[in-house]
This record gives sequence, structure tokens and C-alpha cells, in this order.
Amino acid sequence: MRVNWLGLQDFRSYESARLDLAPDGLTVVVGENGQGKTNLLEALGWLATLSSFRGAPNDALVRQGATAAFVRAEADREGRRLTLEAEIPASGTPRVLVNGQPLRRARDLLGAVRVSVFSPDDLALIKGGPSERRRVLDDALVALQPQHAETIASVERVLRQRGALLRQAGGKASPEVVSTLDVWDTKLAEHGAALVAARRALVTRLEPVTAKAYAAVASGAAAIGLRYAASWANPADLDEQTALHAALAAARTDDLRRGATTVGPHRDELELQIGTLPARTHASQGEQRSLALALRLAVHEAVTETTGAAPVLLLDDVFSELDPLRSAALLANLPTGQAVLTTAGALPAGAAPAAFVKIERGRIAV
Repeated sequence: MRVNWLGLQDFRSYESARLDLAPDGLTVVVGENGQGKTNLLEALGWLATLSSFRGAPNDALVRQGATAAFVRAEADREGRRLTLEAEIPASGTPRVLVNGQPLRRARDLLGAVRVSVFSPDDLALIKGGPSERRRVLDDALVALQPQHAETIASVERVLRQRGALLRQAGGKASPEVVSTLDVWDTKLAEHGAALVAARRALVTRLEPVTAKAYAAVASGAAAIGLRYAASWANPADLDEQTALHAALAAARTDDLRRGATTVGPHRDELELQIGTLPARTHASQGEQRSLALALRLAVHEAVTETTGAAPVLLLDDVFSELDPLRSAALLANLPTGQAVLTTAGALPAGAAPAAFVKIERGRIAV
């Protein structure tokens, strides 16, 4: 799979722009800070996932003074030409066309274009809270098998309904509340167990690949550990669904008191270790950045192996956060395929990009 070009209109800082990508290898986007380099990657990432990898709401993507932003791209996938077009209004629901046909459901777009994003914010994967690491796993699951999106959506839907009921109950377990909680507990145990099982299998798959990638980008081997830690205990060695259902029942009094669901896949953790110590609290910042990159590379490799096509790598200003040794190691170990890299400075020695694009005064220089 490859992306041939990306077109923007009224997206972020761009009134109008077109970025042509090298068909293979590295396209480098060079420019001073604040000129809109990241906006280009964000636009391509949005078109692949219908969300901003920077966590921005859709209205923030529309250029000031405009009523809507437009993102277009042409891609080749499995011998088929795809034209993707999106209208992102300042308010309201985005409209997406694939080869001129309206997209009926967001999940129908999944897999049309795949991207792997590396950014300075990836340090939060190691230093941040558990939600950052759960998001990495869930995004990877959807990239590997788009049908996982429905499982994730089902879990989120049940959690919203159960949470609303707990808040409305005001701490009182009336017969009606208990009866309705029984229904939501059964649904959460079913969908939650399916999600947790998929996450556990993914972590097992990613651990050795992450260790290999870490050794490459950190220029040194280290024992890397990944462990999925559920938010509930299973002392009886029950199956996942039965254990979660029992845990929800045991936590019900506390949940009613707090007005929130205290156990479930939304409270689980991905524990990362370097050596025998937690990377979040005991690793240096350089080690943490290398581990974040290694985890992203591991997901990229897993998606490539499963789908048979490498996602487009989007590397946003990664060299600004890495020392020269790690920067050179990253470039030397980039997976094959198409990649777009933004930088405000010089490339490490030995870099051999396939194309250069320069951003000047917020515009793509011709």
C-alpha cells in the first residue's frame, strides 16, 4: 500500500496545499518550527483513522475563518486505486467519500489506509497514565483486525450505560437498580472478556518484537518486559468472562457508593519493564523514548505481517527528542515501505531520503 499525494484545503494553517509522497522510502518535510509540518501528518493520520493523533477535536482542524476543512488523498492498495475525500465542518459530522461513494459507517474506512505515528508525545506511552497504553493496544487491535472496533465500541457503550445507572442510583441498591445492573454486568463481562483476551494475545505477540526493536534503536540489548495486568483478581483460575462477572458482583457495593465502574478493561494496565524495573518510574528519559519507539515499531511490524502491507510511517519531529546515536539508529532500522518524516534540523549522518519537501512561511515550497 502507498499514498501518492495528500491535498488540504482550509486545514489548520493551510489555505491550500498538496504534498506528493515518494512511492517508496522516506519523504522528508523540512521547515522551521511553527510552519505547519505536523499539520500535514495530522491530516493524513485523520484520513486514515477519522481522528487526530494529537487528540484535537474536529473543530480545531478547521482554519480560522473557514467553515470546513477538506482533506483528500490518492492511494494504491492491493492493485486498486483509492481516492479518499473528507469534509470536516467546524460544527457537525464529517463527511467522507471513498472513490466518490459516501462512507456509511466509520469502521468501513478502517484498513483503507493504515498509518503508524511516531511523535514527541510518545513519551506519554511510558510516563503517562494507563489510558495511554490501553489506547496503543486498542488502536493496534483495530489496525490488525477492524472488527475489533465493534468490540471496543460495545465495551464503551456498556460502560456509559452502567455508569449512568450508578450515578442515578445515588448509592441505593433498589430492586430496579439491582435488576438493571445484572443486565449490564452480563454484557460487560461478555464484551470485556473478549477485549481483554485480544489484548493479552497482542501483548504476548508484541513482547519479543519490542525487545528486538529496543535493542536496535537503543544500540544495546536489554531485557524488555510487557505484561497485561487486569484490574481484577482471578484466584479460582476461572475463564475471563466468569472472572470479570464475579469481580463486578464483588465490586457492586463500592461501585454504587462511588457512582462509577471500578473494575473492567477500562481500568487495566500494560506494564512495561526494562530489566527488572518499571520503565515508567526507573528508566532514564532516553531509555523511555527508546522503549516508546520500540513499542511503536513492534506494532508496525505486527500490522505489516498480518495485513501483508506496511502502514505509512509518520515520523513527527522525532529527532528533536533523541540524541544523535539514537537518531542514527532509528533511521538505520526503519522498516521498509513508505515513510514521511518532519524535521526542523539536519538529518543524521547516513540518511538517504527519497524526496525532500520544504515548508516556508507556512506553505509548501515548489
